[in-house]
Amino acid sequence: MTTEQQQRGLVLVVEDERAIADLVRMYLTRDGFGVHVEHDGTAGLAAAQRLRPVACVVDIALPGIAGTELCRRLRGAGDWTPVIFLTARDDEVDRIVGLELGADDYVTKPFSPRELVARVRAVLRRAGGDPGAPPPRTVGAVTLDPLRRLVSVDGAPIHLTSTEFDLLAHLMSRPGRVFTREELLASVWGYASHSGTRTVDVHVAQVRGKLGGAATLIRTVRGVGYACDD
Repeated sequence: MTTEQQQRGLVLVVEDERAIADLVRMYLTRDGFGVHVEHDGTAGLAAAQRLRPVACVVDIALPGIAGTELCRRLRGAGDWTPVIFLTARDDEVDRIVGLELGADDYVTKPFSPRELVARVRAVLRRAGGDPGAPPPRTVGAVTLDPLRRLVSVDGAPIHLTSTEFDLLAHLMSRPGRVFTREELLASVWGYASHSGTRTVDVHVAQVRGKLGGAATLIRTVRGVGYACDD
């Protein structure tokens, strides 16, 4: 592994279609990542636990255990390594189930390898935080520390995926300001598409579920988007 790959980190790719796995490996390697490939879910889970990659690219339909189950087991063990799902079906149910299990993003086959690499880099930027981040901010019972990437409700920490964290941080950055779903997609996910707005809704629901009694912090503006209220 080169010095640049060591700096970027290791990405675990779990994909049973070998041609796709080889293509993903090639493009991630070109971008400076180290890559480890497994072809079934059971081996992929073991590799994730053993190698501690910086990110996982996981096909949903895998032999052994499904990609969704792999993600569920990682999250259940307290492992919040960014996960990007690959799916052969442009099926909303697949996407929603994956996101509800704690995945950070998804890409539908056939996909552009360059786009997938860009998605990997985006989730890693979100997970890594920003050294020039603003100081902690508190809205109602919720405190969010952008530098340490920590969230607490009445002092009790809660665990968010990197995408969930950035979504909440964006809403809390301007309390009372209504953000459209397209604006949130562009700012948090790095792309804007009307067809992707359901992704925002699912993530908002996930954040609300984790905020518990403080979930009313996020207000739905019907037909428009979301706002964070004091």
